[in-house]
Amino acid sequence: MDAATRLRRLLDDPRRLFADDNLPAGADLPRWLAPLPEWLENFGLNIAWLVVVINLVGTAFGFWYYGYQFSIEPTAMWPLVPDSPVATLFIALSLALWRLGRSNEYVNALAFFGCLKLGLWTPYVLLAFKADFSYLHWAMYNFLFWSHLAMVVEAFLIQRYAEFPSLAVLVAVGWYALNDLVDYFVPIAGTPHHTLIPAEPIVDGVVQHVSPAHEYAAAGAVLLTVAATFLALATRVAKLERGVID
Repeated sequence: MDAATRLRRLLDDPRRLFADDNLPAGADLPRWLAPLPEWLENFGLNIAWLVVVINLVGTAFGFWYYGYQFSIEPTAMWPLVPDSPVATLFIALSLALWRLGRSNEYVNALAFFGCLKLGLWTPYVLLAFKADFSYLHWAMYNFLFWSHLAMVVEAFLIQRYAEFPSLAVLVAVGWYALNDLVDYFVPIAGTPHHTLIPAEPIVDGVVQHVSPAHEYAAAGAVLLTVAATFLALATRVAKLERGVID
């Protein structure tokens, strides 16, 4: 069924938005691996193309938001700077490829890691350094907070169609571990490259990675990389045990 026909069917009967017609069957995973109610999974997958568009718009906004940080980072480090926009690009690609019948496990794993990690890290720092973010308009603060939590919801849609093979998970671990390394521990050029947080002042165009703000940001990032790794592999094991995948 092509996208236009599917859209017409959904609009003709909105109840189909919550049905599982032509969707991957659920694997009856434990709630801690598949925390979304089935109707919400179905809804997200049924409107996948709309979710793709929203994420592409979010990616463009994210690159704009990182504009100042690009200006103070070495050009060679730019690919490792815009964490959240890259994550929303990954989930847009993951859903689009799945909808086109060309699902790619490497993209799926990168999307799962990115949406889970950045979707939780950003609200974490917004809360941990709330007083320092007081310069943000309340609308922007809430937009950043809730839009990033929505990325976590998107991450848990992926388990319906992804298998998380070990090599794909290894690639995702490698990418996000590299990000953690250069963001907090071993910057390749200049100072660490993590997303700017107002608790760390900028003096003459150089970020001052002061304690304990730097350590708090690092701890959240590293723990979330570990958590994403565990959840991806645990999902694969659970699907193997249930005979959903070979």
